[in-house]
Amino acid sequence: MGMPCQVNSILKLNAAQGYPASLALNTPYDAVKDGYRIIPIDVPIPLVDTDWMAQADIVIHTLTWKNRQTFVEFTVHRLYPAALSMKG
Repeated sequence: MGMPCQVNSILKLNAAQGYPASLALNTPYDAVKDGYRIIPIDVPIPLVDTDWMAQADIVIHTLTWKNRQTFVEFTVHRLYPAALSMKG
């Protein structure tokens, strides 16, 4: 028996999962994703919304698995001057 998990190199969130209403540099935010996720910590990764638009790079400082959910605490590392599409 194994533990199902996904490996992600970006953090994609909707409002219910914790996508911030506004983004500010060096401000702490919390989010939760269903399922177990492996996401890089302590390095900048893109934060994308439900339309796959990236507004910023974030740094995840804490990643916790509990009850089939992944909890992350992150700060905004860099705000983009304009949103970038992450879908090709």
